Amino acid sequence: MAHETAVYTHGHHESVLRSHRWRTAENSAAYLLDELRPHHRVLDIGCGPGTITADLAARVPQGSVTGLDAASGVLEQARATAQERGLANTVFTTGDVHALDFATGDFDVVHAHQTLQHVGDPVGALREMRRVCAPGGVVAVRDADYGGMFWYPQPPGMDAWLELYRRVARANGGTPDAGRRLHAWARAAGFADITVTTSTWCFSTPDERAWWSGLWADRTVASGYAALTVEGGQADEDELRGIAEAWRAWGQEEDGWFTVVHGEILCRV
Repeated sequence: MAHETAVYTHGHHESVLRSHRWRTAENSAAYLLDELRPHHRVLDIGCGPGTITADLAARVPQGSVTGLDAASGVLEQARATAQERGLANTVFTTGDVHALDFATGDFDVVHAHQTLQHVGDPVGALREMRRVCAPGGVVAVRDADYGGMFWYPQPPGMDAWLELYRRVARANGGTPDAGRRLHAWARAAGFADITVTTSTWCFSTPDERAWWSGLWADRTVASGYAALTVEGGQADEDELRGIAEAWRAWGQEEDGWFTVVHGEILCRV
């Protein structure tokens, strides 16, 4: 049995969940929505606080959605999100994507957003996702690619942030440039019918810049990522404070914009 070998680089600090709670099916899983049918059984892997999970549940009113995350604490927020929206067709549980505790063919749709970049064996994870997906169903995966992040202007320290984050994520067993690898991983996992797309997030308005720069500045000095970075000897606290200041400087630029490129795959079973 395969087991998780990577460490979740971000952790679940408020600055991280601030980003996760912003995510919706529309801004994070649009490539999947046309595949959903009212009766579908959906598995949402790496569900976090459950905002995407709840959106998917609203689209399968005669079906069900199971939200799964490795961290039990965040699932309380996910349950609260579903309850606030009056969704009775959701259930949340902990689990390991490398060894899913479900029967073969239990789901019509298996979805994972920003998950495979953080796991130790992404090909093995995709094999498990394929196993629990019923014939005729789809496995849908979307991951950012840190090598495909672009911003303007470029205040000193932003390049250092990207280089440091990629180094820390790799040291934790993850793959920060996962987006470009999804197609290859899916083929290695045995999928043959694969649709590959890309999409982006772009932050450019004053409110968007303030929000995006603020959460990354806070994450850089106060989250699980910050602790792992210092404990692993990748940077010291002064370096992290300098990077946080660079984020805030970028956020104040009137001409500023930041783009996040994502890879997406729809794999038919």
